[in-house]
Amino acid sequence: MKRCPQCNRFETDEALKFCRVDGVELISDSSPLSADAGTAQLASTQNASEVHTSILPHRTDANINRGTAPTTVLPLAAPVTTGALATPKRRTTAIVIVVIAVVTFAAVGAFLVSSYLSKKNSASVESIAVLPFENKSGNPDSEYLSDGLAESLIYRLSQLPNLKVSPTSAVFRYKGKETDAQKVGAELGVNAVMMGRMVQRGDQLTLSVELVDARNNKLIWGEQFERKMSELLATQRDIASAITDKLQLKLSGENARGITKHYTENNEAYQLYLKGRFYWNKRTVDGLKQAATYYQQAIEKDPGFALAYSGLADTYALFSAYSVASPKESMPEAKAAAMKAIELDSSLAEPHATFGVYYSGYEYNLKAAEDELKRAVQLNPNYPTGYHWLALTLVPLGKDDEAIATARRAEQLDPLSAIISADTAFDFFLLHRFDEAIAQAQHTLQIDPNFYYAHYLMGKAYNQKRMYKEALAELRKAVELSPDPIVRATLAQSLVLSGQRAEATKLIDELKSESTRRYIPNYFLATTYLALGDRDTALTMLEKDLDEHCIYLQWIALDPELDGLRNDPRFAALVQKVGVGLK
Repeated sequence: MKRCPQCNRFETDEALKFCRVDGVELISDSSPLSADAGTAQLASTQNASEVHTSILPHRTDANINRGTAPTTVLPLAAPVTTGALATPKRRTTAIVIVVIAVVTFAAVGAFLVSSYLSKKNSASVESIAVLPFENKSGNPDSEYLSDGLAESLIYRLSQLPNLKVSPTSAVFRYKGKETDAQKVGAELGVNAVMMGRMVQRGDQLTLSVELVDARNNKLIWGEQFERKMSELLATQRDIASAITDKLQLKLSGENARGITKHYTENNEAYQLYLKGRFYWNKRTVDGLKQAATYYQQAIEKDPGFALAYSGLADTYALFSAYSVASPKESMPEAKAAAMKAIELDSSLAEPHATFGVYYSGYEYNLKAAEDELKRAVQLNPNYPTGYHWLALTLVPLGKDDEAIATARRAEQLDPLSAIISADTAFDFFLLHRFDEAIAQAQHTLQIDPNFYYAHYLMGKAYNQKRMYKEALAELRKAVELSPDPIVRATLAQSLVLSGQRAEATKLIDELKSESTRRYIPNYFLATTYLALGDRDTALTMLEKDLDEHCIYLQWIALDPELDGLRNDPRFAALVQKVGVGLK
């Protein structure tokens, strides 16, 4: 008698070599033949109803309660002849093995797919918007801190080449508003949104941070930080590192250092720097003056603080554009601060961009400006302002297609920036593509209906198309929104062109009087005098601007508003001195 060592089945046929159920080789067994020969031998404690003839686990209530998947019980093989079994067929065994393999493969596959999709959902977060922190301190003096923390995080995260980070100009539109992560994500075109709340009580600082997947409105990560003000620097580095970790961004080398980089070890200097950024973002005469003061104080606390020098350079570079000071007073200061920032930290993109503005708008060296601005976007490919200013430099260099493509790249990186969008319209204006300039300005007004500069550019373009009624409407709207002297000078020009000389003359006299009290570029008064037919006064004013190093002279060879001077030898000599546009 033989027995199957696998299922304990007894067989009386001595010629049989393999078990007819599972194909296992039979062994001799001297146990007495029982009436159960041909079935599995069971222990005496088992119930006959529990007999199973498969090597797979038997389905019992216990298995079901444990959540074990039911297993198919294979039927007993039909009796066959001894001769047939002498050369065993392993069909049943093969079926069993296949079933096991399929079940196992399916289970493992399901696990791997689930794991992959779970990882992919978080790893595929390729863009983020960091919203301004809500200031819950009840103290407006803490506003610089809540804004500054967000801006610092934006700056750190934007150093990562594979992560798109919405710039400050885009996210600060949501300040003080009820925000919905999904809506913000859709408007800014980002996958994730970070929101935070801040409470400052004396030296105690409480920060609550949430990182939300904007695609499904699910929380990725949330944490509360209880720190002292003296730990502010370390705290914002910790938050940036946590965000990077939760987004499963793999960092190494320079990328990792960009997140945890110590720009200063002086907490007081850092707070003064945040105040400088806060006032710089206001873009007002008083705001720019206060920004310069705070940056200088930060530098006094830490003379090695490169970001403070960079901020100071940016501030001085804007002084003449906002009539805070003349270019001769402010631009050399911008250059000195930018040089110091690069000397302290050559990896910073911003001071290179400031150098670009200095070279193009003060020294009129467009090639040097192009090199500096291209260096800026090389150091930080996600820096929209770098592309924005580069486009404005490429236009007078005659690189029209590259200029527009670069302007579009800036818009792509910062789609809600009204100034970037509007300056693309200015690029079209300089290229005498007036219909495209108008269309672009209209697009800007969809971003911000009250952005005076877009109305101003539309007015300029309508003037060139001799659509004076439309031009006056846009320019009056621009003056209503902002009494900027440049806008008022252009309104005076449009009034002249439309035959309303009396109102134009009154406006010109007001601007001339105002120019004795503050810096106003002569450039725009010159275009008005040209419209009046007074070419000599127009040229004299432009020559004064050359002595002042007026920033607008870099576009003198292209500006359609000066086309009436193209055949004048004095103007040709002026263009040659500026040395731009005709190369």
